[in-house]
Amino acid sequence: MAAVPFDQRDGFIWLDGKLVPWADAKLHVLSHALHYGSAVFEGERLYDGEIFKLTEHSERLHKSAEILDFQVPYSVEEIDAACREVCEANGLINGYVRPIAWRGSEQMGVSAQNNSIHLAIAAWEWGSYFDPAARLKGIRMKFAKYRRPDPATAPVRSKAAGLYMICTIEKHGAEREGYADALMLDWRGYVAEGTGANIFLIKDGVLHTPNPDCFLDGITRRTVIDLAKKRGYEVIERHIKPEELADFSECFITGTAAEVTPVSEIGEYRFEVGDITKTLMEDYINLVQPQRAAAVAAAG
Repeated sequence: MAAVPFDQRDGFIWLDGKLVPWADAKLHVLSHALHYGSAVFEGERLYDGEIFKLTEHSERLHKSAEILDFQVPYSVEEIDAACREVCEANGLINGYVRPIAWRGSEQMGVSAQNNSIHLAIAAWEWGSYFDPAARLKGIRMKFAKYRRPDPATAPVRSKAAGLYMICTIEKHGAEREGYADALMLDWRGYVAEGTGANIFLIKDGVLHTPNPDCFLDGITRRTVIDLAKKRGYEVIERHIKPEELADFSECFITGTAAEVTPVSEIGEYRFEVGDITKTLMEDYINLVQPQRAAAVAAAG
């Protein structure tokens, strides 16, 4: 059965201060964001009725907008409340939440100081980002052609819509060739991230992860680093050359959508879904789904 297109779904979307029917959440074709990419967004997971690290996401949305030289016309607290409101209005217990802020249509051209700023928040049911069977075995990745840009050439510390253009290109290319995702290098040639997730590599019981100096330091990334340190694992943040991938035994990616997903292959390099990866997968699920963790503990 084909999925229902997103513009034809039922429910409610929070738009500029109020809930509106899903089909009525529209913007004009001459909105600045559509033509010039002046939009920032967040991706959040709803687990057991609670949005994981909601305030951190709302704070990052504010920061991303500031980097793009506009201000979201709602406070962090108001955004938090709106996210919860739209989940409740749609009857969601588990799902995905997407706040997005953008420049409107009052002024058309590169200059847009007079444009109004809009905010919308949608939420919907969403399961595993990758095929569940493939995810358990470890996803296959290829190397991307495009690279994450130099911080002197793009607002790399914002979660800006325009920065994902090359990610879509690379994700499409990977899927056409039978891979689940692509590994992007940075502008210097170091390992950076996937098309929508950070990456970790494991050697001799130590986790290595790229220094996020030209891409997002993901909220899930920081969460997993904390979980690893609580387990007593050493975590090293550094520049990693692609040829070093031959030295690592395990690999996984992290993100709101990806959660903690093992990787079995990147180009010619192979990895096992080892004990550390499995442990951190379980620790993450127990953290974001405390009701599940309590039920397992009670049963066992």
